[in-house]
Amino acid sequence: MSQLVKQEGALPAASEGLFSLSVRRLVWALCGARCRPSLAAIAWAWCGSVLGILSIAALEHFAVQGQGIPFLIGSFGASAVLCFAAPASPLAQPRNLLGGHVISALAGVTCVQLMPHALWLAAPIAVATAIALMQFSQTIHPPGGATALIAVIGGDSVHQLGYWYVLMPCLAGALLLLFFALVFNNLPRGRRWPEAWW
Repeated sequence: MSQLVKQEGALPAASEGLFSLSVRRLVWALCGARCRPSLAAIAWAWCGSVLGILSIAALEHFAVQGQGIPFLIGSFGASAVLCFAAPASPLAQPRNLLGGHVISALAGVTCVQLMPHALWLAAPIAVATAIALMQFSQTIHPPGGATALIAVIGGDSVHQLGYWYVLMPCLAGALLLLFFALVFNNLPRGRRWPEAWW
C-alpha cells in the first residue's frame, strides 16, 4: 500500500517533468539557441531606451510645455525596442527609423486633411497607405503604422498641428532616438550600428 502511495505521488512529478521538457522543446523550436541576449546587452538596451525616450519626454515637458504640442507619441516606444533591443534588424536602421516615421506621418496627416469628418475611414486608409509607401520607398519601420494611426486618432492636439506633426514630434523624436542609438549601440566592444545608413 505504501508503494502505491509513493507511486501515485511520483506520477505528478513525472508528468510535470514531461510537461516542462515539452515546453523547453517548444521554446527551443521557436527561439533557437539565441533566445536571450546577454545581461550586458540587456543593460545597454535598457540604458539606451531610457535616455532616448527621456530625451523626447524632456523636450515635451521643458521646451513645449503649455503649447499643446505632443512630443512623446506611442510609436516611439516601439522604435526604441527595435533600435536598442534589435539593432541588427533591417527595420531598425536609420533609413527605416527616419523614413518610416516621416512617410507614415505624411500619410496620416493627409488622410485627416482629406477626411476630417470620417476618421473611422481615415484611420485604416492612413495605416494601409503608410505601409504601401514604406514598402515602395524601402523604409519599412513597423512603428510607422502607429505614427500614421496617431495622426488620425490622436485628437485635437495632434490634428491642430497639421503637417507640423511630420516635423514635431515625428522627425524630431526619431532624430533623438537615432542619436542615442548611435551612442549606445557603438559603445560596447564588438558592436557596430548602423548596419547601413541608407
